[in-house]
Amino acid sequence: MKKLIALLLAVLMVFALVACASNEAKTEEPDTTPADTTPADTTPADTTPADTTPADETPAATGNEKLVLGFAQIGQESGWRDAETNDIQWYAARNLDTVELVFADAQQKQENQIKAIRSFIEMGVDVIAFPPVVETGWEAVLTECKEAGIPVILVDRGIDASADQDLYTTMIASDHVWAGEQAAIVMNDLLGGSGVVVELEGTVGASAAVQRKQGFDDYIAANCPDIQIVASQTGDFTRAMGKEVMESFLKTYDNIDGLFCHNDDMALGAIEAIKEAGLKPGEDIKIVGVDGVKGAFEAILAGEMNATVECTPILANQIFETAAKLKAGETVDKWIMSADGVYTADKVDADVVAGRAY
Repeated sequence: MKKLIALLLAVLMVFALVACASNEAKTEEPDTTPADTTPADTTPADTTPADTTPADETPAATGNEKLVLGFAQIGQESGWRDAETNDIQWYAARNLDTVELVFADAQQKQENQIKAIRSFIEMGVDVIAFPPVVETGWEAVLTECKEAGIPVILVDRGIDASADQDLYTTMIASDHVWAGEQAAIVMNDLLGGSGVVVELEGTVGASAAVQRKQGFDDYIAANCPDIQIVASQTGDFTRAMGKEVMESFLKTYDNIDGLFCHNDDMALGAIEAIKEAGLKPGEDIKIVGVDGVKGAFEAILAGEMNATVECTPILANQIFETAAKLKAGETVDKWIMSADGVYTADKVDADVVAGRAY
């Protein structure tokens, strides 16, 4: 009997232990947070379009398909400069589907041009173009353009020949030395090989002024021993300064036979001064300019000016076409020369004046 009771107690103890173990197992189940119950193969990362798009149909990058050109203009020193600006802006306006022009007016100050160029770099334009207001002082900003991988086009003016020529990609411009030489040839013919000449220079340090003076002065010195250049002073390429400096020349010299002006606007200002002094421009004083603006042709037709050497400001086609090539990675010539001519009185009539675009 005692053995039977002991056996029953042992069985009851085993059942009790099993029940306790079962209850403990139920209280230690892991918690069921959403992270544990979300199937790995249904997460958003596995259902993105990138994973379902064939490699050969990958969408193109959403960059600007237009040619973005940053142009830092010198300012509004002359009618010629205004014509260049109008041509560039008109071209851009007619080609809005392919071209975006970012334009800045430097108001004749180099620091303003440099500031504009740096803003173009920050914007990430495709190509930068500008006519350097002076020849020197461009190394730092052009180095920044080069480091940014942005091609640079110099327009109608160059930079100091001693500077690193790799700092710009190409130059679209006239041959200003040639222009000075042509002006000297015409002046020699007008004066019959002898006389006293004064010279109105462009902006000090501007390549157009430096090179036009070089071409004119060197030709006179080498080929015209009886022509004397008695005075040469800057008129800053403006009509107002041209008049002011010519007034000073007339007060200083009473025997001026010829006047060479580095641009037509200064010549037109000088004509006013000559007339106010009681002299006849084009007769008492022979006048040769450079640029070929409509006002100069009108003065030639009126007999108040004798000649102008063309330097066309209509450069937009060349600028934008060259910029498009550079954006496409094509190579272009280092100097893209514009075609210019020489206009003396025998080549100018009413039809030529009427047909002049600038």
